[in-house]
Amino acid sequence: MSAFESLFGSYSQKLYRFSFAYLKSETEAEDLVQEVFLKLWENRAGLITGTSFQSYLFTIAANAIRKSFKKNVRLEKFRIDIFEFLSIENPALEDQPGFETLLFKLDTLISQMPVRRQEIFLKRKKEGKSVSTIAIEMGITDKTVENQITEAMNYLRKAFREDKISGEIFFLLFIA
Repeated sequence: MSAFESLFGSYSQKLYRFSFAYLKSETEAEDLVQEVFLKLWENRAGLITGTSFQSYLFTIAANAIRKSFKKNVRLEKFRIDIFEFLSIENPALEDQPGFETLLFKLDTLISQMPVRRQEIFLKRKKEGKSVSTIAIEMGITDKTVENQITEAMNYLRKAFREDKISGEIFFLLFIA
């Protein structure tokens, strides 16, 4: 058995329980444990002996949990902003039965985009990052970012049109 396997065997369940206590999701907790051990593997050359290994692992886990919470807060803020914006135009819109379906359809369509396009689109529309910031983060040109956002918008516009979802709602969601 390798040293890495031994460490995984010794600490994975502890990290899982720690993560699950905060995240309340088996899948997220499992993903987090994998993320922690992946970071450990990637940084193995820089590990300092003589320090608490358990503290090191749990610090990585705590930072990943914090990052997950921030991501969830941004996602929830995005949904709240949509509700608030649409409510100004049509106060009873969120009470209509199809509104949640519209949001679910939107999430589904976004998840079906190519991975890079989806990532660029979400960074721009959900996180509100500038085109140049996205380009720098992803190591691509501003023009590539703009093209991917345009392709994403065209894809969504076409899908909504095919489902006969009002262009006005699409406009309110993404253009305004």
